[in-house]
Formats: sequence, structure tokens, C-alpha cells
Amino acid sequence: MVAVLTRIFGFHNIALAEDVVQDAFCRATEVWAYRGVPENPSAWLMAAAKNRALDILRRERTARTHEPELSRLLESEWTRAPVVGEMFSDNAIHDEQLRMMFSCCHPRLAEEAQVMLILHILCGFGVHEVASAFVTSYTAVEKRIPRAKKTLAGSKRLFDPQSSAEFSARLPAVQRALYLLFNEGYHGASAESAVRIELCQEAMRLAALLLDHPLGATPSTHALSALMCLHKARLAARLNASGQLNSLFDQDRSLWDKSLVSEGLQLLELSAKGSDLTEYHLEAAIAAVHATAQSIQETDWGKIVSLYDALMNIRPSPIVALNRAIAIGQRDGSRRGLAKAANDCRFKASCDLSFLSRRFR
Repeated sequence: MVAVLTRIFGFHNIALAEDVVQDAFCRATEVWAYRGVPENPSAWLMAAAKNRALDILRRERTARTHEPELSRLLESEWTRAPVVGEMFSDNAIHDEQLRMMFSCCHPRLAEEAQVMLILHILCGFGVHEVASAFVTSYTAVEKRIPRAKKTLAGSKRLFDPQSSAEFSARLPAVQRALYLLFNEGYHGASAESAVRIELCQEAMRLAALLLDHPLGATPSTHALSALMCLHKARLAARLNASGQLNSLFDQDRSLWDKSLVSEGLQLLELSAKGSDLTEYHLEAAIAAVHATAQSIQETDWGKIVSLYDALMNIRPSPIVALNRAIAIGQRDGSRRGLAKAANDCRFKASCDLSFLSRRFR
């Protein structure tokens, strides 16, 4: 809804677009409390936002988009309602979401700020969730997002994903945001739920929009989509009967989704059609080794260690180092794995490998 409304009102009125969405949700809490939740809640919210947008256009004449032909259509009483209605159609919404993702990647913003905006505006992350995704403080994110929005509000036009030469330059930030969105659902950072399947599904849906775009269907996008499929295939086995996370070592592999594994392997194969090697290729390859192994004992831990070695060269992090230590422990014994973890991450000697396995499932 924010993406479509920003297209209608213009980038300089992004705060107004967010206010209209908030108003639609507030209206829903009032109406649904008496009438019950409608059969199609999403359609109800879209209709409420569309009607509110039309009211604003009629009364306040706020819309001044950066495409002259759209401005003229919205200013005419005869064309305004049909144009706004068309912009809320399914196909148009998909186009505007893609446009908005890339519009958030403004060249005047650092990539980290670009990703924060995508997570906040398009993925519905609150400040706490953004801070968790970046392992930073709430205060820092609370200050940074408004500054980034102010930069966007000063933009002269929305990004054109069909013809802009900047598509490739902005693509990595969009991919990073979708990666973090999926991780937020998969790794259970929420206090309410260990796994948030709806976030994983939303990340996969938005990644599919990239794959449908001729400039977005790159090897790295295929690799990112492969990683999501291979991880989502394990979701049914990640929780035990009490709703707690199962480690990879405790999961019932018969519950893994074989069709998603197959789709992930096909996407991984498509990702090899190029010369670039990204973190998504390596993480998807690691997930593929796990997904195709019949058991922990039959897992090719040597291959996983070598993939983690390559990943440490591309994007080193404590998480990658710890997971590599676990793989080394499986290949060479727990003492070697613990020694590697202590060396790479400066963990206390009292920390044992079973803790690392439970913490980074």
C-alpha cells in the first residue's frame, strides 16, 4: 500500500502515504471489532487505502507526482478514480513494490541506510526489528531512518525499473534487504515466535518479483532464491512439539519439503550461469549439501568447511566463523572445532561446541 500510494502522491509525500496506510489499519481495528474479520482482509485494507487516497486527492489536491501524464490524470474528476483503481490492481501493485524497493536505494544514501529503508517501508519492520537485523542499537536506527526518509522526500522522481541504467547498481542493496527479511523469519529473533513463516514467504515473494524482471534475474538473484527455497524446505522440522527450535542435528528429515529442495537445487544450478561468486551462491551451496544428505553422518562436512572458508573471504562475520567451527568440529572432532571457534571469535574457553550448535541452528 505504501508503494502504490507513494506513486500516487509523489516521493515528496511519502509521510502522507504512510499516514494513509496507518489510517486504513486503524479503521480496520474499529470496523472488524463489530463486523468480524472480512473474508479477504488484504482486499479490505487495499480498498480502504484506495478510498482514503481518493478523498485526499479530491479535497486537498496533494498529489503532485513527478510523471506529468499521471498528474494530469489524477487532477481530472473523470479519470482520477479509474486511474487510482488501476494502480491498486494486482499487477500494478507488483510493479510499484519493485519500483519502491529500488527507489529506496537512493545514491545519496549509504547501502546500509538503503537496506534499512526497504525493511522499514516495504517489509513492515519496526525500529527494533531493523536494529536486530543490523545488530545495532535502537537509538541509532531511530535517528537514521527519518534522515534517510528525508533524503528520499527530496528526490525529484521515483526510480524507473524498466529503463534506468542504475538498476544493476541498486540491485545488491535490494537483495541484501530480502536476505535480511528472510533471516528475520527463519532464525527466530522475535520474542513472540521462534519462526515467522510469513516473513520467509514475503521475502520469497519479493525475490520472485526480481526474478520476473529481465534485469533482476541475475545469477546472484537466482542464488538468493535458491537459498530461501532450501532453507524454507526445513521449516516444518525446525520446531519441536513445545514450539522450541530444533537444531539441524535433531530435525526429522522426513518432514523436509522435497519439492522446495528440488526447486532450490534448480535455482542454484541456474545461478551458476555467470562468472560472479557471491555470498548467496556459497550459502545456497552449503544449504544444498545439508538438503541432499540423508543424515548428519552422511553429510559432506569437508565440503561444507571449504564453502565456509570461501564465505569468510567474501563476507567474514562472527556468525560465519562459528558455523565454520561447528563444521570443523563435525569433520575433525569437537576439540578442533572448539579451538577454531575460540581462535576466530575470542570465545571463553568454557564455551563448548554443543552450545554453539544450539545457538546457531
